[in-house]
Amino acid sequence: MDPSLVIGGLDGRHGSAETGDRSERLVDRFRPTIPRILLFLIAGLAGLSYAWGISQDALEPFYAAAVRSMSANWHNFFFGSFDPAGTVTLDKLPGAFWIQALSVRVFGYHTWAIVLPQVIEGVLSVLVLYRAVNRLRGTTAALVAAFVLAASPAVVGLDRGNIADTAMTLFLVLAADAVSAALVSGRQRYLVYAGVWVGIAFQAKMLEAWLVLPAFGLAYLFGRKDRWAHKLRQVVVAGLVAAVVSLSWMTVVTLTPAHDRPYVDGSQNNSIYEQVFVYDGFGRTNQQAAFQQFLGGIHLSPEVLNGPSPAWNRLVQGELGRDTGWLLPAALAVGVGGLFTRRRSYFIIWTGWLAPMVMVFSDVFIMHAYYSAALAPPMAAILGAGVASLWESRTGMRSVVMRRCGAAGLVVAGTVGYGIWLTRSSGAVAPTWLGPLAASLVVAAVLLLVASVAVRSRQWLLVMALIAGTVAILVIPATGAVVLASDHQGFSNTPFESRKTTALYDALLGLSSAKQSASILPIFEKLQMGSPYVMAVYTSAVASEFISASGKEFLPIGGFTGSIPEPTISQLEGMIRANKFHLVLLTGGHDPRLTWLAHHCQHLGPGGGSFGLFTCQPADAPGSGG
Repeated sequence: MDPSLVIGGLDGRHGSAETGDRSERLVDRFRPTIPRILLFLIAGLAGLSYAWGISQDALEPFYAAAVRSMSANWHNFFFGSFDPAGTVTLDKLPGAFWIQALSVRVFGYHTWAIVLPQVIEGVLSVLVLYRAVNRLRGTTAALVAAFVLAASPAVVGLDRGNIADTAMTLFLVLAADAVSAALVSGRQRYLVYAGVWVGIAFQAKMLEAWLVLPAFGLAYLFGRKDRWAHKLRQVVVAGLVAAVVSLSWMTVVTLTPAHDRPYVDGSQNNSIYEQVFVYDGFGRTNQQAAFQQFLGGIHLSPEVLNGPSPAWNRLVQGELGRDTGWLLPAALAVGVGGLFTRRRSYFIIWTGWLAPMVMVFSDVFIMHAYYSAALAPPMAAILGAGVASLWESRTGMRSVVMRRCGAAGLVVAGTVGYGIWLTRSSGAVAPTWLGPLAASLVVAAVLLLVASVAVRSRQWLLVMALIAGTVAILVIPATGAVVLASDHQGFSNTPFESRKTTALYDALLGLSSAKQSASILPIFEKLQMGSPYVMAVYTSAVASEFISASGKEFLPIGGFTGSIPEPTISQLEGMIRANKFHLVLLTGGHDPRLTWLAHHCQHLGPGGGSFGLFTCQPADAPGSGG
């Protein structure tokens, strides 16, 4: 029997199904049971919340434009080209967007074709998390973990869009599941599977995926009773696999001649390694990496562009607190405590995932709220194990029951009190009934916990206390998730945010101008005058609205931030001489290329300056002979 399918402890003992024939095992494996029915109900509700009322506004236009370009041909697909002509790449690795681009190639370019993979990935994350937790901590913990993950507002908002974090989360949960299987069986292949999944997660979200590697390695080293030399060798092999898979595509891109691929955005030297390890990596730990650019002529504040400023309490207040912080203090408390129990290998996996990400997210300069969705799986697994531990104590010694019930009462009361504070802080707008409901559930849970300690027959009282306590700590975030889905909001939104905040982030993502971009496309196409490119624009951020709406080439000058040296002034001259484009839309900035274009091309409007629509003819380019 495949050890990865065993539900049990760390000793790897198989159930009685192993003695039956294969058909009986298959029937038993898929026979409907109450836990499985509950699991699929949770997964179904999760999928519904991810897909409900999805519209064009759910898409981040930069990534939507890239997916449309990648779906156009296999060259663009493989290299992660941002624009249809393949002049510049995404400023991220394209792993997660390969899946979306394949969906678009199959179904055509539609909002639902882009979001469908996200919905599937989100539902699979719930199912795989259940399996990983069930294998080491049993059904109760697994069901609670699945529900916590499905009800996380950050996860619901994220999976309603087209952001890479959804795919990364699934791949990391698959890696954790493989480590759990390795703990049960001791087999090398499951550690190799974990390395492969971490490597694939790296293709989706780069260095963030590597944060789990120390925890996975330590969990195996301390969770198995084999010889240390044997365990170290197994862990090293898995680590090498993770490194090879992670760096494989980057190495292929590096070995490809520059003239045969798009320029690597986020790099000053056309280097994919610079993009990953500097621009999208260590460069984000300081303020110099902040992107202070004009988006459509609107200059936005650093906090809007980059998220709240780095601070030790960044994740537990404001929009980040309302997205994921609800359960973070409780998960950290339970997770750290679990490291000192006999099930420490389980908690090393999940606390070792959670703690490094909390530290990194608290320190990096750029921190959007949806990044915090990566914290949801370990928090869910830790809290599920906490509930299971309390349930398991029902038949234990009275002193053990008292300690655990007392700790549970403090955690539940503190978590709900903190949640009520979040719903009333930073301009949050929550239903007036939510706080009193949560407080009433806390009182009921604490009273039931006290009663379960006081009486001899405590089992059903403890069951009721667990239900009341679990509902109490989840009612606020789950309500936030429902609000996000019912209001047709997405990754850029957080629960109970003010209308001012919603409008501000809509402006950042260009959602308010998407229809305007589509409406003025016919005007630009008439002025295109037969050139292959509709026009050149400053930054990929501006070009994204037009490319996502039309699928046509809008040459992005300077990449996403406008800072990369692609195309150069000489390249622009050559394109103008070759009639590649005539129109140029300049939206402000001090780039020498913009100055050159404003000087050599004709302004198509009243007045002058370097802002507005210009037309460039071959005669405008020096050396054209015109």
